Formats: sequence, structure tokens, C-alpha cells
Amino acid sequence: MPVPISVGHSPDADDAFMFYGIASGAVSPDPYEIIHVVEDIQALNQRALNGDLEVTAISAAVYPTVADRYQILSCGASIGRKYGPVLLSRAGDTNKDLAGKRIAIPGAQTTAYLLMRIFVPDFEPVIMEFDAVLPSLDRGEVDAALVIHEGQVTWKELGYVNLMDLGEVWFNETGLPIPLGLDVVRRDLGEEGIESIFRILRDSIVLTRDDEEGALDYAMAYGRGIDRELCRTFVRMYVNDDTVQMGGEGRLALQTLYERALTAGLIDRVPPLDIVGLEE
Repeated sequence: MPVPISVGHSPDADDAFMFYGIASGAVSPDPYEIIHVVEDIQALNQRALNGDLEVTAISAAVYPTVADRYQILSCGASIGRKYGPVLLSRAGDTNKDLAGKRIAIPGAQTTAYLLMRIFVPDFEPVIMEFDAVLPSLDRGEVDAALVIHEGQVTWKELGYVNLMDLGEVWFNETGLPIPLGLDVVRRDLGEEGIESIFRILRDSIVLTRDDEEGALDYAMAYGRGIDRELCRTFVRMYVNDDTVQMGGEGRLALQTLYERALTAGLIDRVPPLDIVGLEE
């Protein structure tokens, strides 16, 4: 009998795209029966803090807190190269002086928020759900909005001003890709179980990229109204070669993120980075 195992991922087009191979039945989950838990990333971060799910997507910012319980998979990461979450203001507002400004933040445990605190130490965060940040900006309740997900590719046509691209700033300061999200597996599954999970997820990602049109059909249901080509653009941003294998550069990017956060007093320790299936 297959062993039921809970796998958490967000209701976002890129996460859904990665899981198409499993969801379509093209990739066997043997010896497991995959139970999909689809929740926003803030909820999944909280679940990881509680150890609820055997496998889950999390924000990279959360890993130092859950490293004793979870191990990073070298596949499934959301990594941007010279792009990432964007800080937007209303049309006509090009003032980039952010000191003291009220900024809408899409979740207290997101990597985007951690990076903002590294780059812009003096601002007033207004924590809210990720899909509330732009409506809050539109109503004039905040001075700027930190945007993750599809807003990274639609902001210009919607008439917003891009004050900062965190991925670009990160690259200019470090020369590295920006590590935003991770897939992690609970350590108590044991070495054999962890290796099986790694194989299943990696195979799903590889197959999905080979069958992009079929995977886009599946991912469009999670695209929150964007058209097919915008969905394709967004998916390709965060389901890329780094998602198949983060490699040594991805590991160095994570190490650098945690070292900078520690220096800024935002985390208590740099966690051990014993990454499953890592190819240097």
C-alpha cells in the first residue's frame, strides 16, 4: 500500500507548474501517495514552523528557524537571476527615498521582507496578505507595496512605478542569484524516504519543463487571471535550470543571504546547509 504523504505548495502558477508531472500521473510517486496541500506561502511557512507537513515549499527566510526539523532539497527552489520581488509606488510617484515610508509587506516571514530589512533598514512595514498589497497602495493607505508573484511582470501595464527590484539590487551587491523559496523535506522521513522525495520532485520538474504546454494548461488555473503568455513568462522566471538543480552557486547564495541577515541582527544563526542531491 502507498504511504500517504502531505506535500505543501502555494496556489501560484510557478508552484503548480512544477507539480504538473505528479498531478498528471506522468511521474509515479511510488512508494508514496501524494496529498497536495495548497495554501499561500505565509500559511506554509507557519506549517513548517509547526512541522505539520512532510514536504513543503517555504520562504528561504524561514529556513534558519526550521533547519533542525527540515532539510533543503536541491530541486524546487525559486531563484531569480537579476530579478525578484519589486517595490512599487503609484503612477507619478518616483521618490525613491524610503526612510520612514509606510510599505505594504506580503507576509512577515517572506524572503522579500527579509531582503527589504537588509537593504532598507528604516521604513514602516505594514504586514498584510500578498494579494492585498496593491489594493492597499491604490487606496493610498501605504506609500509603496512590496510585490511578489505575478505583479512582478504586470506592474508596468498596470501603471505602477518600479522603485526597486530586489533581485537586481541583490545581484549588484553580491554577484549572485537571489534565493527566494525552497522545497524542504522533514528529516524524520529517513535517508531512503528523503532520497525518494527528491527523485519524485526532480522528475516532475524535468518532465514539466519538457511538456511546457500541458503544464501551462494546468498552471493557468492558478494564474489569477493573467493570460497564457504572461503566465509563461512568470513561470519561466521561477521554474528554470536553478529549479532543477540549485548547484553550488545556489548554495552560496543561501549562505550569503543568511550571513547578511545575521550581520543585520535579523536571524540568530546561519543554519547548516546540508542540501539533498546537491551537485556542486
